[in-house]
Amino acid sequence: MKKIILSTLIIASIAISAFSPKFAANEVNNFTVDVAKSKVEFTGSKTSDFHTGFFPLTSGAVKIEEGKLVGGSFVVNVAGLKVTDPAGEKLQGHLFSADFLDAIKFGEATFIITSVTYTKGDRATVKGDLSLHGMKAPITFTAYIRSTDPTKGFFAEAFFPLDRTTFGINYGVGMIDTDVQLAIHLYATK
Repeated sequence: MKKIILSTLIIASIAISAFSPKFAANEVNNFTVDVAKSKVEFTGSKTSDFHTGFFPLTSGAVKIEEGKLVGGSFVVNVAGLKVTDPAGEKLQGHLFSADFLDAIKFGEATFIITSVTYTKGDRATVKGDLSLHGMKAPITFTAYIRSTDPTKGFFAEAFFPLDRTTFGINYGVGMIDTDVQLAIHLYATK
């Protein structure tokens, strides 16, 4: 019986290692963000309603060491924002204006990772600098690292509130929530 259990464990460990991604000691992989698949979704709320939309990305890269995210950056196309609820073009035009994003003047936002601390195998606290609306501020969020496999690609997500007033976007404070809920979906390939 002991031989059968030992044999089963050995076979299982060989099978698991055969299908696990291989990372050499100190191996560094750089992945390029797939801008066709990646995006930053947003939900903004006010006293009587909420609105949804997204921003596409224009570029970005992430750095992986031994299967772990360690750095990177990406550029958000603020001028490419799309409203996805019935408020449509009217709201899109208002968000594009100087009342909110002033997208003609500030057409892009950048995020640069300054540190990554894993809290679980697939979760990490990511700290970085966000430049938006002509201002730069540090932000911290939990990222769910779904894949760092060199052959399958990188995929991570994050869901968190961002206080728009930190970046001087103060229109409608009191009627419109200052926190905008963000959902980042980041895909990258070697």
